[in-house]
Amino acid sequence: MPVVIFDLDGTLIDSAPDIQAAVNQMLAEEGQGPLDLPTVTGFIGNGLPKLVERVIDHLGLDMAQHARLTADTLAIYNSASAAQTRLYPQVRETLDTLRAEGHRLGICTNKPHGPALHVLLQLDLADLFDVVVGGDSTERKKPDPLPLQRVMDEMKTGQVLYVGDSEIDAETAVRAGVPFALFTEGYRKQPVSDMPHDHAFDDFADLPRIARAVFGPSGS
Repeated sequence: MPVVIFDLDGTLIDSAPDIQAAVNQMLAEEGQGPLDLPTVTGFIGNGLPKLVERVIDHLGLDMAQHARLTADTLAIYNSASAAQTRLYPQVRETLDTLRAEGHRLGICTNKPHGPALHVLLQLDLADLFDVVVGGDSTERKKPDPLPLQRVMDEMKTGQVLYVGDSEIDAETAVRAGVPFALFTEGYRKQPVSDMPHDHAFDDFADLPRIARAVFGPSGS
């Protein structure tokens, strides 16, 4: 049975406002002013530790405090990780359509596993996914292919379409040797033309058609 594996932040969900809120609360506790949403959004993609590292570097803070500030930010985020997070338009309908057409679904994200599950539960999506691999589920994060390969192994399939929004996702798909569909309305930093992809879409209603092109009309 074919499998569609999704990135989470910037792909299925717009979580940047909640991430910004957690970062800014951490900064306020450190006596620092807030960062605007575009700045924080630009730091998203390589997992929370890397995001906090970028915040520290951006503000000229003490990198020796990285572990503490990462833990503080995660604790703040965990307390309200879906308060402002929203699904992109047509996501729920598309996931239901994919499942109805015989596709199994998985998640491969650099967000830590616990917060990823929490967000999926809060948005009533958790029951749609057979496997969720987070940024702390394996010893390496995307763009290393290991997390994506873990999802494939757990779902016992090599017949995969990977869906993501960023340069990191594109590189992960290339390194794992799987087809990649690029959602162009997420958190990417480069032009679409500069990113390797097999398909690109800006409306989730188009994704079932892309899956049919990858797997065949019957998903076989």
